[in-house]
Amino acid sequence: MMNREQLYRLVSSIFRRLTTTTFTGTEHIPPEGGFIMATNHISRLDTPVLFINPVRRDMTALVADKYMNHILFRWFTRIAEGVWIDRTKADFGAMNQALEMIRSGRPMGIAPEGTRSTTAQLLEGKPGVVLLAQRAKVPIVPVGIWGTEKTQPNLVRLRRGIINAHFGPAFSLPPLPREGRDAEIQRQTDEVMCRIAVLLPPEYRGFYADHPRLQELLAEQGK
Repeated sequence: MMNREQLYRLVSSIFRRLTTTTFTGTEHIPPEGGFIMATNHISRLDTPVLFINPVRRDMTALVADKYMNHILFRWFTRIAEGVWIDRTKADFGAMNQALEMIRSGRPMGIAPEGTRSTTAQLLEGKPGVVLLAQRAKVPIVPVGIWGTEKTQPNLVRLRRGIINAHFGPAFSLPPLPREGRDAEIQRQTDEVMCRIAVLLPPEYRGFYADHPRLQELLAEQGK
């Protein structure tokens, strides 16, 4: 039976042969300890891309249980020790499992949008990532991925896929207040999403393209 290290080498080899995958900002990935890796989601290939990041080979992720019906992704998720989650409801079992893995020192990939964007543009984020980060008390590393949505069609046309994964600085969320809790959860969700958006080319920013917080982050970077 294949183990995680063998899977890492296999997936890395496949991506090297069929794509040009570039990882930038990897200095922001903590070399040890648990944290949340919050990413946009535009393709089924996003999770394998995060899995082969060059810093943390113990990376895992929350994966929508609809992919359990896909033989290849079910096989990949099992070996990569991914956590299946039912996106149609508040899946407390999956969130508790993810929490245990983070507390044990594992990085956990999460797509705050809750589903794959069919337009490749950012969708409105959901609060699950904030609630998990608050419970785990760990930093969040934002990630912007693009090019994965074009890779499968390009491979069918015998063209090499061009993929970029851009990691931003880790940040921590302040504790939630007793009063105005819902408003603060929304603000923190927007913070996570805008930190992802700033890592993406403008045409991928979607719902957050004109968000005031994104404009502040762009100004801080001199963009």
